[in-house]
Amino acid sequence: MSETLTQDNSEKSLDALLNEQFAGKVVRKDLTKLIKEGANVPVYVLEYLLGMYCASNDEATIQTGLTNVKRILAENYVRPDEAEKVKSKIRESGSYKVIDKVTVKLNEKRDSYEALLSNLGVKNAEIPDAFVRQYEKLLAGGIWCIVTLQYRFEENQKGSPFIVTDLKPIQMPNMDMQSLFEARRGFTEEQWIDALVRSTGMEPSCLKDRVKWHLLARMIPLVENNYNFCELGPRGTGKSHIYKEISPNSILVSGGQTTVANLFYNMAARKVGLVGLWDVVAFDEVAGINFKDHDGVQIMKDYMASGSFSRGRESINANASMVFIGNINQSVESLVKTSHLLAPFPEVMIDSAFFDRFHAYVPGWEIPKMRPEFFTNQYGLIVDYLAEYLREMRKWNFADAIDKWFKLGNNLNQRDTIAVRRTVSGLLKLICPHGEYDKEIVRKCLEYALEVRRRIKEQLKKIGGMEFYDVHFSYIDLEDKQERFVTVPEQSGGALIPEGQLNPGTLHTISLGQTEMPGAYRLEIQSIAGSGKISASGGAPREAVKVAFDYFKANSSRISASIKPGEHDFHLHLVELQHSGLPTALTLTSFIALCSAALSKPVQSQMVVMGDMSLGGTIVQVRNLAESLQVAFDAGAKRILLPMSSVTDIPTVPGELFAKFQTSFYSDPVDAAFKALGVE
Repeated sequence: MSETLTQDNSEKSLDALLNEQFAGKVVRKDLTKLIKEGANVPVYVLEYLLGMYCASNDEATIQTGLTNVKRILAENYVRPDEAEKVKSKIRESGSYKVIDKVTVKLNEKRDSYEALLSNLGVKNAEIPDAFVRQYEKLLAGGIWCIVTLQYRFEENQKGSPFIVTDLKPIQMPNMDMQSLFEARRGFTEEQWIDALVRSTGMEPSCLKDRVKWHLLARMIPLVENNYNFCELGPRGTGKSHIYKEISPNSILVSGGQTTVANLFYNMAARKVGLVGLWDVVAFDEVAGINFKDHDGVQIMKDYMASGSFSRGRESINANASMVFIGNINQSVESLVKTSHLLAPFPEVMIDSAFFDRFHAYVPGWEIPKMRPEFFTNQYGLIVDYLAEYLREMRKWNFADAIDKWFKLGNNLNQRDTIAVRRTVSGLLKLICPHGEYDKEIVRKCLEYALEVRRRIKEQLKKIGGMEFYDVHFSYIDLEDKQERFVTVPEQSGGALIPEGQLNPGTLHTISLGQTEMPGAYRLEIQSIAGSGKISASGGAPREAVKVAFDYFKANSSRISASIKPGEHDFHLHLVELQHSGLPTALTLTSFIALCSAALSKPVQSQMVVMGDMSLGGTIVQVRNLAESLQVAFDAGAKRILLPMSSVTDIPTVPGELFAKFQTSFYSDPVDAAFKALGVE
């Protein structure tokens, strides 16, 4: 009971604080929900109206305001199924106000602008040039407006009889940042984070702290220029909600085909595309992104790296942040082990240079699926006010906040450093917009920033190999000189190579696959009484298995006199642990696995055997040793068995990586078998 009272008091205190510090700029979020269910308009449109009539904590004012808002929506908001009725009203009364989404295009044949009103279904209403010049977004994606329409019909009229005579975008006219900074001083950090989460419609008391930080991170693209953000996770976690409903300054490009002209620059019309007109361009369902132009991804890469791109002779700068959201259909555990967490992107985008430009990857799988209790009924800032505050903060920069107390570790390259500074800056703009922050809040922002960038780097290591091996991100506290490392939670548990003894005949190896990238493989051999035959499954290359078995039969006596190859049948099964395609090196490891199965003796725990052998038993050295060792480390190996011939490649391996293993070397296949089985 006391817990409930404490919770109620904190609810009241935050509500009271918001009403006190932001009088006239807050709204009860249950009112939004109440009306939202009946009208399919973005939240910022509803709250613009609620802010005009219901921004109060007086119940009588709220009820009167609510009646007004409902009346305005009933009379002026155009429902698509009632479009003809509204058109008739405009015709009968001569002039009428509607709330609708307006998009404008230029009709070159008539040299005039024409408006499309989405719900009303009017396609080419005349609109004065002045409105188009004043609100350029009308030409790119369209904006919700309160529009006054007139109806004038003439014989043999070429255009539409509908004319836009007045247009008011549903956006706040001005923003006093100083009063916001002053109001922010009335909140603690925790209260302000809760207030921001509430303002987006979520109930912070039902969410863990870590989830609140993820929800804040979704807002960074709205406060940071040219911020590249990625969030993949299960369906139903509200990934696109912020970009579609909360801000009139962001546009959600639903998955599917897009063009360079639409997104970047239309050379025919000499007009900048979406990136020049919106603060955030968000791609929903990344799996479906498809550029009609073959150079689309390349232009996107240029833009994400520098905030500029070239089309024809023009070099164009823009500030829009890029957001990529999509669904992960498999479990994260299996993706971490077998593939990479960027797998949902289309094939054409799976390119280390493209992903290296991402500043953050938020783990969408840590955000719970939305349930009714996660939506708040308490007070929050009107989203239009929130959106304008976020937009104004794009002019500020807190990227140097780290330098006062911390220094970044040596594993961060230039791109990592920029990404971490951008994320810290964005989080501080959200949490401490007034620029007054202490060491602890900067530390929290820094640790979060290092984690979301490291998540990108971990995937790059799997896609691009050794070039990206520096993933051990850390920061140094300038006061106590302590270096603290930041990990990503999903990497830690459940290694591919388990601890403890394996069954006899089971062995792990790292080999280059068909993709020319190293992958982890497990061989499992069963031995049963028989007449000396071998069979294989799991796609194991038959030639390699046959060579290994022939060598085993010819040399088993060198291993042990007790092995009688002619009295047993063997079955080899290959398990591909990381979707790397079939291994290119399997003969030597098959031989060792056969010895292990025949002797009923397991190989040493957490050991990986590398290298290969030819038909006559000549040892072949490991290709891509450094990358292969990195894959072995990530898979959970503690021991490595290498051919002597690979000693010359050891200088290519970073010292700290090589030191992670207990390493043994072998000179021939029989020596390798003894060392793998721990027999000296």
